[in-house]
Amino acid sequence: MSIATHAPTAGELARQQQLHQAEELLFTGPHRRSLAKELFWGRLAADLLLPYPRLSDDERPKVAAVLDELKTFCDAHLDPAEIDRQADVPREVIDGLGRLGVLGMTAPESVGGRSFSQLAYCRVLEELGSRCSATSIFVNAHHSIGMRALLLFGTAEQKQRWLPDLVSGKKLAAFALTEPQAGSDAANVQTMATPSADGASYVLNGGKRYITNAAIADVLTVMARTPIPGRDDTQVTAFLVTPDMPGFRIVTPRMEKLGIRGTATSTLAFHEMAVPRENILGQLGKGLKVALTVLDFGRTTFGACCTGLAKTCLRLAAEHARTRIQFGQPLGAFELVQEKLARMAASTYAMQAMTTVTAGLIDRGLDDYMLETAMLKVWSTEALWTIVNDAFQIFGGAAYFTDQPLERILRDARINLIGEGANEVLTSFIALVGMRDVGEELRTVRDSLWHPWHERDLLAAFARRWLLQFVHIPRIPVQSRELAPYAWTLSRLLHHFGLIVDWTLIRHREAILDRQLVQEPIARAAMELFASLCVLSRRDAELLASDGESKDRDASSHGPRRQHGAASAANRSWGLSRFLWRPCSAWYPATRMGLSPSENPAATLFFAQSARRIRQALRQVHDHDHAAIVRAAADVLRWG
Repeated sequence: MSIATHAPTAGELARQQQLHQAEELLFTGPHRRSLAKELFWGRLAADLLLPYPRLSDDERPKVAAVLDELKTFCDAHLDPAEIDRQADVPREVIDGLGRLGVLGMTAPESVGGRSFSQLAYCRVLEELGSRCSATSIFVNAHHSIGMRALLLFGTAEQKQRWLPDLVSGKKLAAFALTEPQAGSDAANVQTMATPSADGASYVLNGGKRYITNAAIADVLTVMARTPIPGRDDTQVTAFLVTPDMPGFRIVTPRMEKLGIRGTATSTLAFHEMAVPRENILGQLGKGLKVALTVLDFGRTTFGACCTGLAKTCLRLAAEHARTRIQFGQPLGAFELVQEKLARMAASTYAMQAMTTVTAGLIDRGLDDYMLETAMLKVWSTEALWTIVNDAFQIFGGAAYFTDQPLERILRDARINLIGEGANEVLTSFIALVGMRDVGEELRTVRDSLWHPWHERDLLAAFARRWLLQFVHIPRIPVQSRELAPYAWTLSRLLHHFGLIVDWTLIRHREAILDRQLVQEPIARAAMELFASLCVLSRRDAELLASDGESKDRDASSHGPRRQHGAASAANRSWGLSRFLWRPCSAWYPATRMGLSPSENPAATLFFAQSARRIRQALRQVHDHDHAAIVRAAADVLRWG
C-alpha cells in the first residue's frame, strides 16, 4: 500500500515483500462477506449472526451420546494431575479417545470418522477442555490442525492412505510450522525443500521447534520453502512427512515446560531428507494458505477448550465461595468476591456464545471466517486468563499448593495467549484485515480526486455511501422484547465504530500499517462488538425458546414470529432529523436496566461491561499516551 520515494533499503525491500505475500495470501479473489469485516463498515450482516447456530435434530442425540460416553470415560481414566506429574498423556487414554471417536470426529464416515459438524466437535472439545488442558491440546494438535490439513487439502490417495489410522488413533498427527525465525511470522519459514535431480522428490533441510505431538506423531504436516520455477524467489509448500524417512531426526523428544506438561512438545531436524513428490499437500507454493486455513479451525476449537476450562474455574470458585468462612461469613457474601464471580460467569457465557457463532459460520460453508476465528482466539484466551486469576484469588493461599487444581490450571492456561498466533500479532491482524477494504475504498477515492470529472460516478457513489453511513444507525433484528435496549445500544456503538474506522484511515493513511498503538483500540472495539453480538444472538435464541415453552407457541400455524413493537421501535434506523437532535451522550449510551424475571444476570452484566469496554476503546483512539509510550520504551531499550 505504501510507495517509497527513494531507493529502498534492504529492510524496506523485505517489508515490501512481506506485504506482497500478505496481500497475495489474504486478499486475492472476489470479495467475500464476513460478519466481522462488515463491522468495520459500521454495518451488521444480520443473516450471518441470526438465528443462533444449533445442532441439527439428527446430530443432537449423537452428540449427547458421545458426551455421555466421554464423561464416563474421563471419570474413570483421565487423571489430569497424574498427567501433569508424569508429563505424558498415557497411551490407554489415547486409545480410549480413539475408540470413542474423539480423534476423528469431523472426518467422513467412509474413513471411520463420525462426520460431525464443527459445532458438534466444539461441544466435545469443551467437555475435554474442562477436564485436562494437556489432553485437549493433544487432541487439538492431532485433529484440529494435524489431521485437518489432510482432510481439507489431501488428494483421494493421500486420504485413503493415512486417514483411517489417524481417525482411529492407531497413528497420530502433528503440524510443524514453528521455527526459530518463524512463529507468528509464518511467512518467514526457513526450512528449504529442493527438487531432486529426477524431480521425483523434494530434499528437505532445516528444523522445527515447539511442535506439539512431534515425538509421538506418525504423520506430520511440514511447511518448507520451495523454489519458484523460472525465478530466484521461493514460496512455502506443505509436505506430508513420516518419521521413517531418512534424515528425519527428533532433537528433543519432550521439551520441559511450565504447563500442559502432558503434551509431547519437540524439536525436529531435517537433513537431506527426501520426501516423495506425491507427499505435497495442496498446491505447490500454497503452503501458507494451507497453514492459515488449518489454524482457523484450530482457533475455533481453542475457544471451545477455553470455554470448558472457564466453566471448571467458575464451578471451583463458586463452591469455595459458598463453603469457605471468613469473618463469620461465607466468602460469597463479600461484594468484592461477588464481583469476581459475576465477571467470571459473564465472560464464560460470552466465550461459549462466540465459539458457537464462529463454529456455525464454518458449518454454513462460508469461505471467509479468518477474522472471527482470530477474534475468538484473542478474546477467549485473555478472558480465560482473567477468569483463572479471579478463581485463584478467591481461593487465596490454598490455590498456590499442588493439592488444589488451580495451580496446574494457571500454568496450563498461560500458553493460550501465545499458541496458534501470539495475541499481539493477531490483534494487529484483526485491525489491519478488518480495515483493509475500507482503506482500499478511501485510497481509490483519494486517487480519483485528481480526475474528478472522469471519476464522478465513483465519487458520487462514495458520497452516497458515506452520507448514508453517517446518518444511518444499523438495525439489529432481535425478536425478544427484553433485548431491545441492548440491541439499540449496540447499534449506536457499531455506528460510531464505523465512523471511527473512517476517521482513523483518513488521518493515518498508509502509515496505519506500522502504527500498532493505533491498531489496538480499533481491534479491541471490534472484538467486543463481535462478543456482544454473539451474546445477543444466544440470548435471543434462549428467550425465544423459553417463550415457546411457556406459551406453547405454535410457530408452524402462525408463521414466523413478528418483532415486538418495543423491539421494532428500538432497533429501526433513525433518520437525519432525529439523529441530529440526539444529545451527545447518545454516542455512549448507558446500559443500566433492571432485571426482569426472564433475564439472564450473566448476560445482562456482560452487555453492560462490554459496552463500557467498547466506549473506552473508542475513546482511546483520540485520548492516548502513544508518544510517551514510545519515548519510555526507547529509554528502556537504550539503557535497560
